[in-house]
Amino acid sequence: MSLKDSLQMLQYIDTLLKYNNFTKAAKNLYISQPYLTQTIKKVEQELGVEIINRQSAHFKLTEAGKIYYQYLETLEAKEADLQKRIARFSRSAQPRIRLGILASLGTFLLPLFVPKFLIKHQNTRLNIEEDLPQINEKRVIEGTLDFFIGQNADTISQELTVHRCGFEHYYVIIPKTSTFYQENEFILPAKSIKLKELLQENLVLTTNGSAIRRQIDQLLNNYKMKPKILLESSNIYTVAALAKNGSGIAVVPESVLSPFEQGAYNLYPISKEFLSLDYFIAYSSNRILSEVEKDFIHGFLNSNKQRHSY
Repeated sequence: MSLKDSLQMLQYIDTLLKYNNFTKAAKNLYISQPYLTQTIKKVEQELGVEIINRQSAHFKLTEAGKIYYQYLETLEAKEADLQKRIARFSRSAQPRIRLGILASLGTFLLPLFVPKFLIKHQNTRLNIEEDLPQINEKRVIEGTLDFFIGQNADTISQELTVHRCGFEHYYVIIPKTSTFYQENEFILPAKSIKLKELLQENLVLTTNGSAIRRQIDQLLNNYKMKPKILLESSNIYTVAALAKNGSGIAVVPESVLSPFEQGAYNLYPISKEFLSLDYFIAYSSNRILSEVEKDFIHGFLNSNKQRHSY
């Protein structure tokens, strides 16, 4: 199998596992459903085993599929290493930065520094992979990504060097449908409501795997509460919009609400002692940074230092 094919197969498998449906996956990949089905079947015939369990509601890799997937990741990592080592001998090689970030986080953070960085380094190509934090972290460790931007680095692998920056509060969005809603008010006074009581309402949360969800789950666990989760979404902006329109209580970072727009809901600030958020950029501790890469890190850190904090 060629290196190009290995990357393509990883994309095919990742998309199938995400959508649990060949038709939807093919549409997302911009290929036909028969072609995707035949490609997977051809690999399974060559290996002599099934690589994807299609019997359950959610597609999963079989044990043999996990081994095959790891093999593909190894090929991809070797390709990345090969390109990096050869690039040193090419004067015309275009600098490249491969960045992993959660989609909703990228929407907010990247516009703060990437445009200015690209103006300064016009010959640099930036590849952005939008995926879950644990996937991006794994890819940085394996060498298929150069950097990973995320939130709350407390659980990040010790194999990575981490630079933290920025800080912001969380707010509870209290819709008009909540018993805690206060007419003709917008931002409620801090500590005017018991947070534990607010969290007993119907909740709209991000899905498991996000840094924000981990923090909220820990908070709920501290209160020894079993939450009433009404809705979940992988996008924090969707969570905020649903809460504002009456679907339930949501806990979101300040950046998601900026600029503050009044509506039929209240905002309740959460004290830093209960919940707060910081940002970080991480890369392999074994990595020797180029001047362009150092400037990329500086741009990220500087843009967040300039943001308001409390």
